[in-house]
Amino acid sequence: MIRANRSRWALSFADLCLLMLGFFVLLQADQATRRNALSGIGTYFGAIEAPRQAELDAQTLFEPGEALLSETGRVALLRAVRPFAASGGTVQIQSIGLDKGQYRFDAWDLAAARLGAVARVLVAAGIPQDRLRIAGLAEQADGKAPDRQTIRIVERPAADD
Repeated sequence: MIRANRSRWALSFADLCLLMLGFFVLLQADQATRRNALSGIGTYFGAIEAPRQAELDAQTLFEPGEALLSETGRVALLRAVRPFAASGGTVQIQSIGLDKGQYRFDAWDLAAARLGAVARVLVAAGIPQDRLRIAGLAEQADGKAPDRQTIRIVERPAADD
């Protein structure tokens, strides 16, 4: 009697494992719809949507030691922020690390001026100013700022009222 109960439980558990394995094999097999399927499953179970994010190396966007966007930097920035313009979430701009200022700016002033330049491009790209937040300078987890400036743009989804 005890042996029969154990085998029924083991058989049900094996069926569950095989169903889960089959589900994940199907998700892995169809890479094109994988992200949509996973987000749909997460939404069904009440998962919070991950924020959209872009990280751009400031040295590739700006003239050396300046807060002036290069033409290729402007194009790269506009391409990176295009998805942010269509939604209604809050867009936060943050600087991580510092580049060395060479001419008019010291490192802190350069980082802040570059954040302002990025904010102006975002407004020109169609993101309303009331959706923008400039968070300022950030450090890494170890408390040290890297020797290279990165511009992080994060969108938080609009809160449902």
